[in-house]
Amino acid sequence: MKPSILTQQETPDVLSKKGTCIEFFSAYQEMDINRMLGLFAEDSQVYFEPLGGDFSGPVQQTGKAVWSLLMETFPDLDNTVQSLTWNAADRTVTSRVSIFGTQAKPFVGIPSRGLRFDSEHIFIFRFNDNDAIDEVRVLWDHDRFVAQLRGTL
Repeated sequence: MKPSILTQQETPDVLSKKGTCIEFFSAYQEMDINRMLGLFAEDSQVYFEPLGGDFSGPVQQTGKAVWSLLMETFPDLDNTVQSLTWNAADRTVTSRVSIFGTQAKPFVGIPSRGLRFDSEHIFIFRFNDNDAIDEVRVLWDHDRFVAQLRGTL
């Protein structure tokens, strides 16, 4: 017996959450920090995992600071969403995204050599009961990112 098409389709709720993630990356492409931040619940948290606790905190402060610095440092910063996966157990959408750009200014101790980076990132967006993002965890291979900017890769 063939499975029902309905069981293979995603619910409108899941599609809405994935749409919110796409909207985040669209705003990121357009370097619209206010639009990015507007997608988060007021008390949401961000964790830039490879950078440790100093780069974790409220999205409205820590996220804004890090994303603004990236946009200033990499004026051609862009991204391509590779996949979005819903996990009902923890109400998360895991987004696999390629992020790339050319360094135009020094960045966290890395002098600018005008080099380009291209890095796969994982963004894990958690949604609260009101369907707003209340947490995002960002992961990437930081050593590879630094090596690309230093020209040692």
